[in-house]
Amino acid sequence: MRAAATTAALLLLPLLAAPAARSGEVVRLGDHTFSLPDGLTVEVAAGPPLVERPITAAFDERGRLYVAESSGSNDPVQVQLEEKPHRILRLEDVDGDGAFDRRTVFADGMMFPEGTMWLDGSLYVSAPPQIWRLTDLDDDGEADAREVWLDAKTLTGCANDLHGPYAGPDGWIYWCKGAFAEQTYERAGGDPFVTRASHVFRWRPDRSGPIEPVMTGGMDNPVDVAFTPGGERIFTTTFFQQPAGGFRDGLIHALYGGVYGKVHDVLDGHPRSRPGVLPVLTHLGPAAPAGLERLRSTSLGDGYRDSLLACQFNLRAVSRHVLTPEGGSFATSDSDLIASDNTDFHPTDILEDADGSVLVVDTGGWYKLCCPTSQLWKPDVLGAIYRVRRVDAPEVDDPRGLGLDWDGATADQLAARLGDPRPAVRERAVGTLGLLGAESIPALESTVRESAEAEARRNAVWAGSRINDPEAREVARIALQDEDETVVQAALHVVSVHRDRGALDRAVNLLHTGTPQNRRAAAEAVGRLGDPSAVPFLLQAAADVPEAPHWAVMHSITYALIELADPDATRFGLSAPHDTVRRAALVALDQMPGDHFSADDVSPLLSAEDPELREAAAWVASRHPEWGAALAEHFGRQILGIGDATEGQGDALADQLARLGSSPEIQDVIADALLDAGLPDAPRVVALRAMASADLDPAPPRWVDAVAAALDGDPALRSAALAAARSLRIPEGRADDLRSPLLRIARDDGAEVATRLDALASLPGGTGKMDGDLFTFLLDRLDPDAPAAEQTRAADLIAASDLSEARRLALADRIAEAGPLSVPRLLPAFETQEGEALGLRLVSALERSPSRSVLRPGDLRTLLDRFGPAVAGRASTLIAAIDADAEQKREKIEDLLTLVDDADIRRGQAVFNGEKGACRTCHAMGYVGGRVGPDLTRIGRIRTERDLLEAIAYPSASFVRSYEPVVVATVDGRVLTGLVGDEGADHVILQTNAEESVRIPRSEIEEFQPGTTSVMPAGLDQQLTPQELADLVKFLKSSQ
Repeated sequence: MRAAATTAALLLLPLLAAPAARSGEVVRLGDHTFSLPDGLTVEVAAGPPLVERPITAAFDERGRLYVAESSGSNDPVQVQLEEKPHRILRLEDVDGDGAFDRRTVFADGMMFPEGTMWLDGSLYVSAPPQIWRLTDLDDDGEADAREVWLDAKTLTGCANDLHGPYAGPDGWIYWCKGAFAEQTYERAGGDPFVTRASHVFRWRPDRSGPIEPVMTGGMDNPVDVAFTPGGERIFTTTFFQQPAGGFRDGLIHALYGGVYGKVHDVLDGHPRSRPGVLPVLTHLGPAAPAGLERLRSTSLGDGYRDSLLACQFNLRAVSRHVLTPEGGSFATSDSDLIASDNTDFHPTDILEDADGSVLVVDTGGWYKLCCPTSQLWKPDVLGAIYRVRRVDAPEVDDPRGLGLDWDGATADQLAARLGDPRPAVRERAVGTLGLLGAESIPALESTVRESAEAEARRNAVWAGSRINDPEAREVARIALQDEDETVVQAALHVVSVHRDRGALDRAVNLLHTGTPQNRRAAAEAVGRLGDPSAVPFLLQAAADVPEAPHWAVMHSITYALIELADPDATRFGLSAPHDTVRRAALVALDQMPGDHFSADDVSPLLSAEDPELREAAAWVASRHPEWGAALAEHFGRQILGIGDATEGQGDALADQLARLGSSPEIQDVIADALLDAGLPDAPRVVALRAMASADLDPAPPRWVDAVAAALDGDPALRSAALAAARSLRIPEGRADDLRSPLLRIARDDGAEVATRLDALASLPGGTGKMDGDLFTFLLDRLDPDAPAAEQTRAADLIAASDLSEARRLALADRIAEAGPLSVPRLLPAFETQEGEALGLRLVSALERSPSRSVLRPGDLRTLLDRFGPAVAGRASTLIAAIDADAEQKREKIEDLLTLVDDADIRRGQAVFNGEKGACRTCHAMGYVGGRVGPDLTRIGRIRTERDLLEAIAYPSASFVRSYEPVVVATVDGRVLTGLVGDEGADHVILQTNAEESVRIPRSEIEEFQPGTTSVMPAGLDQQLTPQELADLVKFLKSSQ
């Protein structure tokens, strides 16, 4: 224990170090102190009353700014959909001084707006469940025409269903779908695309052709998409993984066909190019990133052009990310562009103005829906729009080219503007040439062939993509031979989106001769062209793949093979001498529809020398339980040889065995390993973990025998054996075979208390009617001085037991002495009871309980009303006293805040790791701790001291995203509360507390509703002394 605590302390030391001192400029505006790099400044471009709660913004070609503004409502989204309280403003800078002076309400009566885009004379606004196209027909500043451009038909509780839209350089419109509502999109000549996953989608502005998914993810909330000069897509997102080690949100390079985290069942059915998900571009921690912009000018300084700027809602900053090509993807160099010390600075969007300055949209303090940054709703804390610029930036003459003739310009004149130094002029030229249609093609071809400027040639390619004429495809074909990498990249992208088969030969050539990024883009294009004759060239490209990191190139080659779906041609890759070829062929064959190989094809690859090929083979094998008999000998050798393997390799083998567990031969391999007492612990632990994960219904009888023997055997196996016992779905008539050894452990006074509690929690069918010694053992664990984990676990076990009337009366009396962590968890033991005597005993105990203030008055009244009018009447006095306690609790928080400044971080670390608070049981800090609750590694960056105290004192006041409790009612009358740990097509895994989870078949679920009570126990603020609480908060705040 001491060694583990020392390790934890060492891992946490870097997190407690003081943040590095900032260099650069400091600007004070109102309640904000802004930090910026040297040479930059910030000023207010628009604030109250012109704009109050801006969310997103977009410029039109005349420089007028369209701002989506919130009303400040945090009502449930269905209420907002009905009332539509939000609006779109149009702001104008009349005198050209950089500050907006005039406002028009462009559109009112809007649902919660989550994105704005100006395109071809209309403003597109995502307002879930729809994307609207708003048009001002008479230029009076108000939208006369409102049209639903897309109806996604879903609206989830956090309104993650839509973000965007965003104008792609290729002329398509892109937008983001968040998880986890099911959406359906029709596809011509095939089955509809049905998905619960997150996606970046795209569609032509005229809505012709299919809606295409660009990427697939298990993340909660992809938000904004930006495009590199060559057309690569980067997006911001939250929760691409379960929070751990300070990682959660970030930037992702969205490769076509890519599958990204987090990993759970919404990804099922989407083809993958590798065993795991594709990696993240940039980790941002718990930033809640929102708006994203690529700079198109050097106005902020040398080196700023093509930097990405990302809004970090939680971290009160806009970060800068400089992209560097790496393999077929990128690496980033990261820093802050602007940060505020004000806790209510929440940047949500960012956009570059025509002069190269940058507008930062700060939405203010109103937003609380699905974002527990604080318990307070602050609609009075208004936002603003700030302008960041370089102090000595040269003035740009006519930055939008408003003095140029646009209506009467010829195609040649417009093409001459494709390389204009003013970004807004270039972009308007691209759009106007696209609208001219076929008339523009000769000028675009001439530009690609003859212009000396790569910028102009690349923009000619993008303009050609917007022309829906077969002749326009020649523009990109010419550009495939360009000397500039980004021009070629843009051309490959256009070939891909238009599925231009006329460019196949040139695209195939680039599989071998291009830069790593363009080899990747060529593979993407070749796959979409649909010509199976390209399969041998793709396999050869896999042999020639650039040196690591080559994951992006390998992804696109493999996904292209999957799309081409020619198994006969792809099978040749399995016998290739190159490991990368065999891996691409193996995964592609597995992911194509149909069965294209056997266990004999895969078995030799399980022992391949290349670790990535071995991993791919193991993953493919795990997806084919019907191969169990053929692979049993191989896995028998694997489990026997696991003694020298790392813990990670042992976990991987256990997972593979569990996936193949439906095979009787594999079941015997697992059972044989566990029953062999002569084996070392490592292979037997792997066997137990495989049993625990296999999810077989019912479990094989030999597994029951083996687990029972392990429970009575080596104490070193006991923890894994208890986990297996909890997980096994016991065959009918075999429950006593496990109950007996489990009860022996539970009654063993010499065993650790935690082990005895584990044994009771593992009893098939629950604790039932306990004997007196076990009941007394659990009652003793309710002592307020007992470790927190023991108190809560014992309370849960008692509440779920079949108690006699006498024991229920004894429990009612004991509540008067029980600690604040256990009292709320004991009350379910009385939920199905009646009778005045029991009710009065319970009320009497609660009146004497110093822990009563942790109870929720409404829930308590509902419980006590069951016992009749006499009890209900006495309960009214009790509840009034609890309400008075709550007021004292609020005053206590104010007193505690005064202690935090002088609190001690190291003492707080000891509280976090100690048994009294048991914080580490559920929460991780660094790489140490539990995974039930939110990761706290960098919690101090996004929460104030008050936030932290309120979260401890009121754990059910709000819930962190992805940690919302649910209530599950089953057909047999059980009501279970917890966190959804995993969901499958036929089951839900519910995490009911720090130690226990339960698998519930969907066929047994009668009702599934959001919960109102946190899994985090109430009463921790009473369990700890005021000084311990202050020290804990100080420690958490220091973790940045």
